[in-house]
Amino acid sequence: MRTFATVAIGLLSATLASASDVASLTKDTFPDFVKDNDLVLAEFFAPWCGHCKALAPEYEEAATTLKEKNIRLAKVDCTEEADLCQSFGVEGYPTLKVFRGPDNVSPYSGARKAPAIVSYMTKQSLPAVSILTAETLPDFKTADKVVLVAYFEADDKASNTTFTTVAEKLRDDYLFGASNDAAVAKSEGVTFPSLVLYKSFDEGKTVFSEAFDVETIEKFAKTASIPLIGEVGPETYAGYMATGIPLAYIFAETEEERTSLSTALKNIAELHRGKVSFATIDAKAFGAHAGNLNLKADKFPAFAIQDTVNNKKFPYDQEAEITAELIGKFVQDFVDGKVEPSIKSEPIPEKQEGPVQIVVAKNYDDIVLNDAKDVLIEFYAPWCGHCKALAPKYDILAKLYTDAGHDDKITIAKVDATLNDVPDEIQGFPTIKLYKAGDKKNPVTYSGSRSIEDLIKFVKENGKYEVEVTYEEETEEAQKPIVESMAEQAAAATESVKSAAEEVKETVTSKASEATEAVKTAVADEHDEL
Repeated sequence: MRTFATVAIGLLSATLASASDVASLTKDTFPDFVKDNDLVLAEFFAPWCGHCKALAPEYEEAATTLKEKNIRLAKVDCTEEADLCQSFGVEGYPTLKVFRGPDNVSPYSGARKAPAIVSYMTKQSLPAVSILTAETLPDFKTADKVVLVAYFEADDKASNTTFTTVAEKLRDDYLFGASNDAAVAKSEGVTFPSLVLYKSFDEGKTVFSEAFDVETIEKFAKTASIPLIGEVGPETYAGYMATGIPLAYIFAETEEERTSLSTALKNIAELHRGKVSFATIDAKAFGAHAGNLNLKADKFPAFAIQDTVNNKKFPYDQEAEITAELIGKFVQDFVDGKVEPSIKSEPIPEKQEGPVQIVVAKNYDDIVLNDAKDVLIEFYAPWCGHCKALAPKYDILAKLYTDAGHDDKITIAKVDATLNDVPDEIQGFPTIKLYKAGDKKNPVTYSGSRSIEDLIKFVKENGKYEVEVTYEEETEEAQKPIVESMAEQAAAATESVKSAAEEVKETVTSKASEATEAVKTAVADEHDEL
């Protein structure tokens, strides 16, 4: 018999569910919803997904805020709507996509916190460049944490084209506005043509003073938008990685200690601004990331510098005191190229067992950067459920090339990215890249389905030798172990996030972000399929 309390709770739950500003869609309601709403952010999720559960309250909060701007948020349960999810290429959870009607679909690339979702979708709702007047400029300057406004003559086609090009490229990251009013420019202390980056931190604004060209403005936006000493976290990690500037981490367990260290190191950060970015990181929440920088993950405060381009780590001696004088010398030595990177590596295998080549940090260059061969490499984590599901298919793939006699042209390899330092900044697991023979500086990241057929096609289309092998799909009985392992992804994903340390490793090293996301719970491709 149901009690009054049971009924009341059920009614309350139903009321709360109906009050949600996130629309729950099915294959029958999805088409009309994206057709009737000009801009939609849709989340494709699974109820068992740990990252989906973490996203839920943030997504609800963002939906309520964005509803006022006529931007709708929706969700699709992929365990109930498998065909719908498959039609949009969903391979992991959560997957978020931006819809401008049924035919204009793009991946969401922002962080998974409510403010970040609101900021990202607000940018999507605006034109790449908003035309500003004396009346609209004040509100626009504070519409986001970072806003770029250009001031130039209406007939200055060169400046207009340059600025619009940058805005189109970086519109997911910043708001862009422009004014042709000389009086407005004068009130902001600039003349035509000028560019000002307004920010809600540090000095409040930075005036661009270099040549008005696309590459220079892009660099300016990425560097000037970073605080003198910021904070690494889910919403900021990807931004730091995107600058291409080395990042100095200040690990501390309390806010008071982080503030104290920031004050002590402020002059050093100012001295090296543009060459090294400085940021604090909460060692209690993200202490496991210290291990990714080859620091002890249980001894704080700590300091380390990461070369974000080559993913090299320069940990500061944890037995030494952190003072302005000592850190100042360490950073100066780093800038002068006097500090050797710390390299974490498993031993080189005495013998390669099986068709997939095992890569570690110490043999990475010998195998992956072998200029004579196309190299397909998987960056994996041993606890990653989706890596485990891929393993038997990846073995089959490697054997196909070996059996066909293509060992002299193509290498299929894998590396445990949790135990070996690699030049790439890995944002999630598994990450698969192809290093083309003769062009090792421009690896191609694989983003298709993890089927053997699609991987074969990827190698053929992107490799120097255009090698192709034939794969005959196995019988249902032969495929059964693989299917079962895929079905076990839910349990594997749940297991992978059972501890904070594992969560951090999966989400950043690593959403990055990193990405994951060592300190990302977001971006970054920090899905439960990673």
